[in-house]
Amino acid sequence: MRETPVLRRKRTATVLVVLCGAALCVGMAMTSLVRAEAVAIGRALPAWQEGILDIHFINTGKGGDAALFILPDGTTILRDAGDTFRERPAHYDAPAVPDTSRRPGEWISRYIQAVHPRGARGELDIVLISHFHGDHLGSITENSPKSKSGAYLLSGITDVAESVPIRRLVDRGWPDYDFPEPIANAMMDNYRAFLQWQTKHANMRAERFEIGRNDQLVLQHDPEAYPDFEIRNIAASGYAWTGTGEQARSRFPKSDPPSENNCSIAFRLRYGRFTYFDGGDMTGVSPPTAPVWRDMESALAWVVGPVDVHVLNHHGFKDTTNAFFLSVLQPRVHVVSVYAASQPDVSVMRRLLSEQIYRGPRDVFLTNGMWEGRRPNMVELFGEQDASWLADRLTEVASSQGHIVVRVDPGGATYRVVVLDDRDERRNVRSVHGPYQAGRPENP
Repeated sequence: MRETPVLRRKRTATVLVVLCGAALCVGMAMTSLVRAEAVAIGRALPAWQEGILDIHFINTGKGGDAALFILPDGTTILRDAGDTFRERPAHYDAPAVPDTSRRPGEWISRYIQAVHPRGARGELDIVLISHFHGDHLGSITENSPKSKSGAYLLSGITDVAESVPIRRLVDRGWPDYDFPEPIANAMMDNYRAFLQWQTKHANMRAERFEIGRNDQLVLQHDPEAYPDFEIRNIAASGYAWTGTGEQARSRFPKSDPPSENNCSIAFRLRYGRFTYFDGGDMTGVSPPTAPVWRDMESALAWVVGPVDVHVLNHHGFKDTTNAFFLSVLQPRVHVVSVYAASQPDVSVMRRLLSEQIYRGPRDVFLTNGMWEGRRPNMVELFGEQDASWLADRLTEVASSQGHIVVRVDPGGATYRVVVLDDRDERRNVRSVHGPYQAGRPENP
């Protein structure tokens, strides 16, 4: 019988296990070292290779949030594509990067096309919309241009879809968008028109994010090759996974429904020993008189457990990243997607750096730090003393400007954080951090 490529791969894997045993781990470690050495400051980031997990936090300055995941088998997931428009004081928001010649959604598209495993013509296997705010979905204004189809306007994710086809889109509200009440505004009307046209004419499939499942956001191309990879759906629409099977429970009574931020999708990604948590804009810090159920962070912390990398909820705004949440997750690496002078808040930065909350080293990476003109806004927000303290901390973090790439080595035992220059589309490496050993103390 002719040996197929699949049979040959399985036979080879079996022989390697039998002959190499423990030496296999050494070989993987050496492979990781070779790839790490290839990441050179001042040069382009080496392309993704099979077995690597990449998480790209794409900085557009005024865009808000956009994170591209390239999974070990080449599956691509885009989490959000923000494009904000707000009337703010001068210099309150970070400047657009690389510049204002394109909309944030266009810059995101070009970034995806540059790093996609299948090149500029590659599709997005999955788009995940964390919640329905402009800095994650795309704001609509009177100046938003029409799509080529004429069926909807372009901003954020609709802009991305003009250049990068989307196979599946997952959000918290499909198909009714009626929780906690019917959602009707210009942005959502445009988004629904986009979904209607894309599902009818572009073969895109839309579906609702289902809490508790670990078989919805899965590897699309070679899942059998990576049995130790998992994405667990943790929360959405104010419902939280119980930690048992696929059971979920509402956190909010009918008399006090969740805000849109607390409706955010949350998920935990695991690859070997490596663990990552993403909670959208959920909140965890409320006034002392607020009901306890508005603290989504504490409700989820115990089912998430310790993680290696954590992207701060709600951009590090003052209502997030509470002490209990941090004491359970104990992240080695914090990523902060910053686009406004209020991010991260002084109180949040103090908690991130506090060894009274959890012991051990931790590195903080920001997409935008101290841009020109930011300090007066910080003084207005926090007062002179706290603004000075925060400004000093923002210059001491691991990185305060650029695209942030978390690159996890094959097998998930080690990872690095690579910061890319966001001033032009060469995206040369500005700094390399690590290697970090994956696996937090309670997650060996």
